[in-house]
Amino acid sequence: MTNQVGPATAGGSVAGPGSGTAGAAAVGGGMSQAGSGQDVAFVSQVPGTPVSFPAFHGRTVSWVAVALICVAFLAGGLALVFGPIWWLFWVGLGVAALGALLAVSTGIFDDWY
Repeated sequence: MTNQVGPATAGGSVAGPGSGTAGAAAVGGGMSQAGSGQDVAFVSQVPGTPVSFPAFHGRTVSWVAVALICVAFLAGGLALVFGPIWWLFWVGLGVAALGALLAVSTGIFDDWY
């Protein structure tokens, strides 16, 4: 872990703009990882700066599990509003539980960057 309290944690001393010192070039360019010599892309943390990440919208099985849970929740809720229709409520609860089991068993929590 880097020394985040000490000076120059971004790969060199930070000099003012236009000073012409060598540390100013290390701030704007790539940074090396722990002395490995490999350059990594500089990602600006300024709000509003466009940064491109690869598009990943999840796996199909994850979307099926989420859709199953949503439809079951809607059916169970409507069964309580327009009835109560208890058999539809319990079927909705069972289908939502099956959707949750499907989601957990297929690793839905691993579907992020």
